[in-house]
Amino acid sequence: MYRTIVWGFLFSALIFFTSCGNNDGGNVVITSYDSGTIYISADESFKPVIDEEIKVYEAWRPKTRLIVNYKSEADCLKDFATDSITMIISTLGFTASERQFMIDTMEVSPLMRVTAYDAIAVIVNPQANDSLFTMDEIRDLMTGKDKRYTPAFDGLNATSTVRYMLDSVLKIDSLGAHVKAADNSTAVIDYIAKVKDAIGFIGVCWIGNSEDTLQLSFLEKVKVAYIESTDKPGAYIKPFQANIYTKRYPMVRNLVYVVKEKYRGLAHAFGDFLKSDRGQLIFRRAYLQPAERPFRVRRAAVKTGKPKT
Repeated sequence: MYRTIVWGFLFSALIFFTSCGNNDGGNVVITSYDSGTIYISADESFKPVIDEEIKVYEAWRPKTRLIVNYKSEADCLKDFATDSITMIISTLGFTASERQFMIDTMEVSPLMRVTAYDAIAVIVNPQANDSLFTMDEIRDLMTGKDKRYTPAFDGLNATSTVRYMLDSVLKIDSLGAHVKAADNSTAVIDYIAKVKDAIGFIGVCWIGNSEDTLQLSFLEKVKVAYIESTDKPGAYIKPFQANIYTKRYPMVRNLVYVVKEKYRGLAHAFGDFLKSDRGQLIFRRAYLQPAERPFRVRRAAVKTGKPKT
């Protein structure tokens, strides 16, 4: 339902602008592969890692400038209809038929790539009574069947986190009326820190990196809950990198970039950087799972002599 509504809006906008002969043509950005300025629409739930990717890229290519606007996923996808936006970063790509429609309507062949894997982290107040949850308990909390905690999201109907929970976890069209909507991921963290009987859902990108000082400050305000593993009932795990890689953590999603340049300009160049060794290492250091480079889980010996992942 979410996908139909968003892509339906996009296609209607594309048809309107094409028929009117006004597809924001005055704002078309022309760049070279290693210089110029581009505009990117990115899912707000990936802001920490995308900021780092851009920081490193611009330092490497000083003649480039990447201007990113962080939005809800639905608003990012709507920007397909805006010529000045040459790259979208979110969790939702397009089907073969949707791609063909864009080729026919926009006369551009969009490039889509899964460049990393993220997870939905569950956070609770440090004084919360529980920090271990099964997926059935998560579903009951979101629908209101279980009233122990008030769920909080970075919005109610247009963000990638909400879409994932509706499409992949609940498999329904809307959240319960009791669910709270915050302005963004930081606001979700602040809300959980203040409300003992609340439970939050955010991208692990915001609290997964224990080497980041800002994320460490967040972890002083909230704690990350354990979710029952997909492969071992009764075992509870956190969204650590290895658990994302093995899909033992039950709420894993794609980080996707889409380029809609008609030539190999700066948007293609930044996409190539994201899938390069350097770009993939940044994802890895942000404790996401790189999609383009191998990531191995090794077993290390412990004092008992038993292997430990």
